[in-house]
Amino acid sequence: MLRYGLIIAAAIFAFDQLVKVFILYGLDFIKSLSGLPVEPIEILPVFNVVMVWNPGISYGLFQAESEFQRWLLVVFSLGVVALLIWWLRGIKDLRLAQAIGLIIGGAVGNVIDRVAYGKVADFFHLHAFGYSWYVFNVADTAIVLGVMLMAADLLLVEWKSRSRDATEDHT
Repeated sequence: MLRYGLIIAAAIFAFDQLVKVFILYGLDFIKSLSGLPVEPIEILPVFNVVMVWNPGISYGLFQAESEFQRWLLVVFSLGVVALLIWWLRGIKDLRLAQAIGLIIGGAVGNVIDRVAYGKVADFFHLHAFGYSWYVFNVADTAIVLGVMLMAADLLLVEWKSRSRDATEDHT
């Protein structure tokens, strides 16, 4: 499962970086890093490509306002990645390996942004009926999907365990 999880991580990382290169350089959104305005691009009535540089983590939490804080987030993220790889080494469950691979790939993608640009490039914006979701990227999506898959796996394992215990109690 280690190899499988790492292949997923590598695929997510590569896809995240390809999308970022296309949006930042292909659409010239990189100019926003120096403060130049970038016009949003409407893809669908509920989906735009915009440019937000996030110095924090998800939902703008833990804003890195100094170089020290930026590098602290890099070190913390790499520590989490190392812990996840260590955990992945002993995984026997395919879903859990997939989940951890998604999280690792997303985390590394965002670490690369933080190292290269000082902040994370976010650009997907969902909105509808006056509501607006936070701006995110492929890496963020992979992390959220990984956590959801991990939670589903945990619930499924627990459900199977309780079903097995209930069956054994009735025999």
